[in-house]
Amino acid sequence: MNRVLLIDDDTELTEMLSDYLSAEDFTVQAVYDGETGVEAALSGQHDVVVLDVMLPRLSGVEALRRIRQQSRVPVLMLTAKGDDVDRIVGLELGADDYLPKPCNPRELVARLRAILRRAVAPAGAAGGVEDRVVGRISLQPGRRVACWDGQRLDLTSTEFNILDTLMRHAGQVVSKADLSSEALGRELERYDRGLDMHVSNLRRKLGSLADGRSPIQTVRGVGYQLLQDE
Repeated sequence: MNRVLLIDDDTELTEMLSDYLSAEDFTVQAVYDGETGVEAALSGQHDVVVLDVMLPRLSGVEALRRIRQQSRVPVLMLTAKGDDVDRIVGLELGADDYLPKPCNPRELVARLRAILRRAVAPAGAAGGVEDRVVGRISLQPGRRVACWDGQRLDLTSTEFNILDTLMRHAGQVVSKADLSSEALGRELERYDRGLDMHVSNLRRKLGSLADGRSPIQTVRGVGYQLLQDE
C-alpha cells in the first residue's frame, strides 16, 4: 500500500480525504501544522506528501522549502483556487504537482497515482532499461539518476520524468500535450502552466551548451526539444 502524508489544518477535509484514500488502498497519516508536517515528511516513512499552502506554525511554502533541502519525496500542494502566486512558488521550490482547493477526491487519487507511478523505477528496470546519453546529459532510468558532465543532478521526480521523456525523443519536438501525458501522467489542462514551470526548473539545473544555449529549447506554440549538440 502506498503511504500518504496529509498536511492540512482543515480537520474535516482531512478526515474526508483520509477515508477516501484509505478506501483506495492508501495508508494515510494526517498532521495539522507545518512544523509537524516537515518532521513527518523527513521521517522517510511516506511515499508521497499532500501539503496545504495555508498552515499554522509554518506555512506550506516554507514547509516545502525545508523538505526540499533534505528530501526528494514527491509533494503535491493544495492551493487556494485562482491563487497563481502560491502555485508558481510551490512549483519553483520543487512541488511535483498541485490541486486547487476544494479538490475532488477522485482527482486527488488520480494525481497521486500518477506521481507515484513515475517516482518509483519499475520492477527490474535496473537491468532491463538501458542507460541514455545525449550530449553532456547521462541518465540511468533504473536508478533514477541523471548527470551533467558526470555530476549528479538534484532533480525532483517530475523533473526526472520530463528529462527522461525528452531524452527518449532527443532531437525531436515533443508537444506539451505528449510531454504532460508521458512525464506527468495526465492530460494537459487549459491554462495550466505547471509543465512550463517544471521545464524552467529543469533548465536551471542543467548546464549550457558551448554556444550558451540551454539544451532544452522551446518550440513556440508546439512544445519542447532536447538538442543533441555537444
